[in-house]
Amino acid sequence: MNALQMAQKAYSAPEQAQTRTPRATEYAAFARITARLKAAETAGAKGFPALASAIHENRRLWTMLAADVADGDNGLPQSLRARIFYLYEFTTHHSREVLNGNAAIGPLVEVNTAIMRGLQSSEAAA
Repeated sequence: MNALQMAQKAYSAPEQAQTRTPRATEYAAFARITARLKAAETAGAKGFPALASAIHENRRLWTMLAADVADGDNGLPQSLRARIFYLYEFTTHHSREVLNGNAAIGPLVEVNTAIMRGLQSSEAAA
């Protein structure tokens, strides 16, 4: 295959383009970050740079979620928005404790896993 053919293939429309729902996109983000958190946890002390990077990415995800639920135009019920914002605050605080060596990463993984279960079950119900 020459360069022109490879470029045509790379930039042509996929035969069966799949689009993700917003929930599936959120699930994929949580799954990717949670896998990174778990991998960093098993690496131990020598994996601190990977841990810090995974925690940073997890914080960024939770910050985006918090900003979304804080928006007055968000369509989620107020009680659910409040719970998500609380989880953001917990994640931020607990992440700091993990980075300082005062807490385990397990609770961050558990929170993300619970969110993934919720996203998966709501996707199935839709």
